[in-house]
Amino acid sequence: MLHNVIHPLVLGMVQGLGEFLPISSSAHLIIAPWLFKWDDPGLGFDVALHWGTLLAVLVYFRNDIWLIARGFWHSLFSSTRDLKNNIYQKLAWLLLLASIPGAIIGKLLEQKAETVFRNPLLIAITLSVFALIIFVVDRLGKKAKNLDRITWLDAVWVGLSQALAIIPGVSRSGSTMGMGLFLGFKREDAARFSFLMSVPIIFGAGLLKVKEFHTGATTQDLVIGFVSAAVFGFLSIKYLLKYLARHDFKIFVWYRLLLAALIVAVLYFR
Repeated sequence: MLHNVIHPLVLGMVQGLGEFLPISSSAHLIIAPWLFKWDDPGLGFDVALHWGTLLAVLVYFRNDIWLIARGFWHSLFSSTRDLKNNIYQKLAWLLLLASIPGAIIGKLLEQKAETVFRNPLLIAITLSVFALIIFVVDRLGKKAKNLDRITWLDAVWVGLSQALAIIPGVSRSGSTMGMGLFLGFKREDAARFSFLMSVPIIFGAGLLKVKEFHTGATTQDLVIGFVSAAVFGFLSIKYLLKYLARHDFKIFVWYRLLLAALIVAVLYFR
């Protein structure tokens, strides 16, 4: 159980930043308590963090989400259906399609994600490997396509890449943005689709664990973690989109490699 304000505040910040920056929130939520020798806050606290980041993306993309929801409704009727020309109708179905692989893989590997995949050495390896992958696709990707040119096949590939994020250190946002770059999308558009994709996957992950909400943490911990995750999640979305409009992913590549080196060093000397 968390014993003070600092722990839930820091872990909420870690979740909020890590969920949307390509650095892996799951890896950080495992590594931070491991490094500082903090107690495990429990599954209930994990749920609160997920709902916090969900609130962040819902607030930031509220207009887009409303238009996508409206587009989905209109796509259900032949009189208003226009999947070819209406980007919001199209996005509604592509986001659903892209969410399927992650939901299936997440359910199949849920047990391993809670046990085997939490090994610090494995996290150091995945942080490093996917740092190099992000670096390569960022350098070689054409970065020419806007989001209105996304296809059904693009959505499938991005969805498959999201499924890899069940392994801590991969990063859901990093893998999906990386695939977007590989498919030729501009950095900001790849990030935008990645963030919109997070709505169903975060909602699903939180819903699956909602029965654990009252286990392991106090009400104060849950509230602080939720608010911290929401605030820092909103800020990470806002400023990452601005950053990617003018910069590449190099800073995140170096961060992942340095964190991996720190993990290996701690494993060696501890």
